[in-house]
Amino acid sequence: MTLAHFEEVLDLVVSLPPLQAAVVDAGEECVLRGACEAHDHGLIEPVLIGDKSRIEELLETMPSASGGRHMFRIIPADNSEEAAEKGVEMAIAGEAQIVIKGHLHSDVFLHSILAKLRTSHRLSHVFIAELKTYDKLLFITDSAVNISPDLRDKAAILQNVIDLAHLLGIAEPQVACISAVEVINPAIPSTIDAACLAKMADRGQIIGALVDGPLAFDNAISAESARVKGIRSSVSGHVDILLVPDLVSGNILAKDLEYLAGATLAGIVLGARVPIILTSRSDPPRARLVSAALAVLINDRLSKKSGSS
Repeated sequence: MTLAHFEEVLDLVVSLPPLQAAVVDAGEECVLRGACEAHDHGLIEPVLIGDKSRIEELLETMPSASGGRHMFRIIPADNSEEAAEKGVEMAIAGEAQIVIKGHLHSDVFLHSILAKLRTSHRLSHVFIAELKTYDKLLFITDSAVNISPDLRDKAAILQNVIDLAHLLGIAEPQVACISAVEVINPAIPSTIDAACLAKMADRGQIIGALVDGPLAFDNAISAESARVKGIRSSVSGHVDILLVPDLVSGNILAKDLEYLAGATLAGIVLGARVPIILTSRSDPPRARLVSAALAVLINDRLSKKSGSS
């Protein structure tokens, strides 16, 4: 199965029940529009945490799909840190199945999550990009949580995103471990990590995907670029997943695609006790809507998996 458009992701969750979602620091227009749209699509029942008067004022300007007023529970919080703490406490208490980042900095949002919602899995972030210039959805990891991951960290990050692709019905995702060049150069440590990850996949230390690297971005995305450069790679031109060397390069890549190539980016954190929606504060409501759909799908698939084990 190959997913090319976000509408296909939305179709996967159309029959699933909505989940309680803690929206952290919700007093901003794009954040609330995203929460309202996700509610109107039947994905979430939002609990809005933040400046109560500001949230109420903004909700007055956002009628529901039926034309009425949205009536959501609001939990007051004096600042971003308090809002993040309350969102995490809701997840711990089982009152929220999803935690959604609102209008606060990622480091503030993640601080409580890293402290209280960890599991045995490594936390990592995935952007999923919908592009008019590429024939499938493109997964990019990690662009928001792990700053300078080592080889062991990258293996865990890669397994997380492969497992996500499987949940979305992609049986054998094709992975490019990218660097600045496509040859192993000891002066560029990310090329060595990429080669090790590819061999780890060959030997079953990373499972469920076809992994190659190092590859530069051009010959990962373009089979013609790989051909011209004489690179023999079964994933070139067919990549589902880009594993980036570090947070800085991944963040720049994702935002380049968004602002220069017109990509829409859904963003989610994997490995926590509940799905965590983490998009940029400036991302449009549609990015938040698709991120909510991903969170609902992950919750459903993991619940079924644990129920059958």
